[in-house]
Amino acid sequence: MEKAAAGGGDAVRIVFWGTPDFALTVLGALLEGGRDVVGVITQPDRPAGRGRKLQPPPVKSVAAEAGVPVLQPEKPHGEEFMREFAGLEPDVSVVAAYGQILKAEVLELPRLGSFNVHASLLPELRGAAPVNWAIIRGHTETGVTIMRMVEQLDAGPMVLKARTGIAANETAGSLMERLAELGAATLLEALELIETGRAVEEEQNEDEATYAPKLRSEDVRVDWGRPAEEIERWIRGADPVPAAWSELEGKRVRLFAPRVHDLDADAEPGVVVVADPNTGLHVATGSGTLCIDEVQPAGKRRMGTADWIRGRGVTGGQRFV
Repeated sequence: MEKAAAGGGDAVRIVFWGTPDFALTVLGALLEGGRDVVGVITQPDRPAGRGRKLQPPPVKSVAAEAGVPVLQPEKPHGEEFMREFAGLEPDVSVVAAYGQILKAEVLELPRLGSFNVHASLLPELRGAAPVNWAIIRGHTETGVTIMRMVEQLDAGPMVLKARTGIAANETAGSLMERLAELGAATLLEALELIETGRAVEEEQNEDEATYAPKLRSEDVRVDWGRPAEEIERWIRGADPVPAAWSELEGKRVRLFAPRVHDLDADAEPGVVVVADPNTGLHVATGSGTLCIDEVQPAGKRRMGTADWIRGRGVTGGQRFV
């Protein structure tokens, strides 16, 4: 299933479902590959930024530039939406980080079915945040899976997989970018198999399923009582969003670019044992010391900790909680 050769066949009419940058990469590959994308379905425009102005999803502008019709339903079901969807006459739906659950009537409308680009090696890490959790849980390998969609979450039969290693300093952001590229390439290969009837679909082993629920801000408050190695993975796995954080002197500070340090600190977890612009910011943990190279204090930009220390943002002896 992981080493399939591309084949020929007539192009199918594709409706693409997706919203964020991950989806943008996949859509771009479909368009650049000459695929017949007859419609794009994405989330409605949402308020964003300091001015809270309505901002379109990343895929909307690209679709519009390519002359592809765009649908933005609040909920992708109901008589009116199904009429518009059916009017696109899709042979297949391709879903990449759309952001809503799709009902059976939606999944089953396209002639060839609906297929998802999922950023994990299923059945591991089903759910909304597989990239984050792969890092947090210390996986050394991950990948993408192209699967036929069913109503149960990420549980459909698999068409194709592709693997990649996870670097020791990988962040969720950098891994997501790589998986988007890998997912796009793997999707194009899978579509060749699907449209020519050569796809071999493999059922998932439910006994091997693990889950990766969406990370909320409250989930990534740093627990300094954990070992330094665990905290380091949590910080990388939450970078750039939702961003791991802690409080210092009653103010929230987001934490990035962590390094486990061999400094032997005789201090309570969370205590700043070194705050020097030359040697860095070192914080005691439940086991070992963590060096933080970048921070984002409340209301400020992301910056190197050397600048923060020079600006008296933090001093030795203070404690993160």
